Amino acid sequence: MDNIRHLTSTFPLYIHPHLSSFIPQTTIFSLNHHHQPPSTAMPEAPTDTTTTTEYNLIEKNKKSLKFIEDVTSNPDEVQQLILTEILTQNATVEYLRRYGFSGQTDRESFKKLIPVVGYEDLQSDISRIANGDKSHILSSRPISEFLTSSGTSGGERKLMPTIDDELGRRSLLYSLLMPVMSQFVPGLDKGKGMYFLFIKSEAKTPGGLVARPVLTSYYKSSHFRERPYDPYTNYTSPNETILCPDSYQSMYSQMLCGLCLNKEVLRVGAVFASGFIRAIRFLEKHWSLLSHDIRTGTLNSVITDPSVRESVMRILKPDPNLADFIELECSKKSWQGIITRLWPNTKYVDVIVTGSMAQYIPTLDYYSNGLPLVCTMYASSECYFGVNLNPLCDPSEVAYTLIPTMAYFEFLPVHRDVSVVGPCTAKSENESLQLVDLADVKLGQEYELVVTTYAGLYRYRVGDVLKVVGFKNKAPQFRFICRKNVALSIDSDKTDEVELHKAVENAVNHLVPFSGTLTEYTSYADTTTIPGHYVIFWEVSENGSTRIPASVFEDCCLTIEESLNSVYRQGRASDKSIGPLEIKIVENGTFDKLMDYAISLGASINQYKTPRCVKYKPIVDLLNDKVVTSYVSQKCPKWFPGHKQWTGPVN
Repeated sequence: MDNIRHLTSTFPLYIHPHLSSFIPQTTIFSLNHHHQPPSTAMPEAPTDTTTTTEYNLIEKNKKSLKFIEDVTSNPDEVQQLILTEILTQNATVEYLRRYGFSGQTDRESFKKLIPVVGYEDLQSDISRIANGDKSHILSSRPISEFLTSSGTSGGERKLMPTIDDELGRRSLLYSLLMPVMSQFVPGLDKGKGMYFLFIKSEAKTPGGLVARPVLTSYYKSSHFRERPYDPYTNYTSPNETILCPDSYQSMYSQMLCGLCLNKEVLRVGAVFASGFIRAIRFLEKHWSLLSHDIRTGTLNSVITDPSVRESVMRILKPDPNLADFIELECSKKSWQGIITRLWPNTKYVDVIVTGSMAQYIPTLDYYSNGLPLVCTMYASSECYFGVNLNPLCDPSEVAYTLIPTMAYFEFLPVHRDVSVVGPCTAKSENESLQLVDLADVKLGQEYELVVTTYAGLYRYRVGDVLKVVGFKNKAPQFRFICRKNVALSIDSDKTDEVELHKAVENAVNHLVPFSGTLTEYTSYADTTTIPGHYVIFWEVSENGSTRIPASVFEDCCLTIEESLNSVYRQGRASDKSIGPLEIKIVENGTFDKLMDYAISLGASINQYKTPRCVKYKPIVDLLNDKVVTSYVSQKCPKWFPGHKQWTGPVN
């Protein structure tokens, strides 16, 4: 999942007309006009200790929290209204007519006629839109662009259609984040947030629609670039540094600005935990250059983007005392607590640490001296889902309350195969069974999330497995359990067992001239390095008279990488968010010992099969103890923006 946060709440707000019964008109006005009280009512005069701006912020927060109370108290009624509007708005689209839909808006007809689908079921329709077909295939509104998912199909990013109206629905969710957070951490409007935010490459479809990640779409929009002042979205990074396409220049300039404003920083973060750790590792490598810039008030010549230089120079001034402080802290042997040492007023770290990002929690704790790790919201390219109403909870206890106005939600009960040996896998119940509505899920049960959106996804399986762990009023709260069938993930990449197996098969061809054979293999995501990287354990039989040269195994590493999906290859070649793949050759008999260990933990000897991915530390340690030698890719795999059949990057 591309779980997204941090986006500013300064959008105009979309409110379903029938939801006005849940939301006072003053709330709607205030959410749309953040710094103004309703024109129809005179607000109470601020007290002597509260400024007008502070008063308006307090009132806005109260109204946002009241909205949450209202929609979570009547989730089933809200959901019926949402489904009715989606079906009314899209009554004439080709996709619905294809299944015999002719204007019905009731749940029963919808569930009876419309199938539960995955991406492959929609691929032909999405391809038509990508190739320029402007007829109303999925949505009655024009498709404005495609949001590229970190999930892949056929090795390429999935394309999620979106419409302009979706921005309003997303803005509603964003407008709730800081009011919730301010209940737990007051005073966040008094300082800045140091967030490391970056754009990624984008492409154009043959039909001329832009295809790009949702955050890149947002950062490049006028809603971000021209946002009015909001104390909750007051960042240390100038817009120009975020929008710089050169990742090194962007990181350097954002870090420099964050250091210059270190006393004003109250919260730090990035989208993913992995991204924030990369920023700290960047500081480890470049602190001497950064401190030199601060000491002299001059910007390193490596920053060549004129707009970036101009924006940074508005902040950068000669400050020998700050430079001395940075050099003193960064030159110490231990970097434990470096975040609280350099940014002493930091109250929390805002990053995603659920799902595959949980593997980075120990590293974040080390660098932050145990600051709270906050996950604020749950979202993806397909849809924005919900918020964390208890943001200071332990990362293992994070639960998201789905906001009923975002989409129409259904839930497919699943039974997960729980094993310390293999990856997270889940089997859905018979899809012909009626899916469960939002208001009808059961505490303790696990479900696969299914969404129907305004942009033209109908009963679409997102692929996330969620567990009901509580309720906010009548609305369920879900813990993210896993992405179905994902074996390996370092950053936003998601590699499943089938894809990994095909990649390994391709690589093994390099062993054939030397009469080498692969006896067994498994893998794991190694996050002890920054950036993290894939490790493949190979047990190899060398049957020829000539030993297999190291260069052959290095070629095997590259072949595996070249065979993996475009999200992985982008992380390696462009974003530098994934390190070189490593093959570790283990002693003969190692996988027999792995089987013995799994059986000792309760696995059935008759049903045991070698896991293609391992996460359990004792098993990883067992494999590492048997390593004879290791090899890494010497080159980056090839990657370019867009799908294979497209013409390449946007000009």
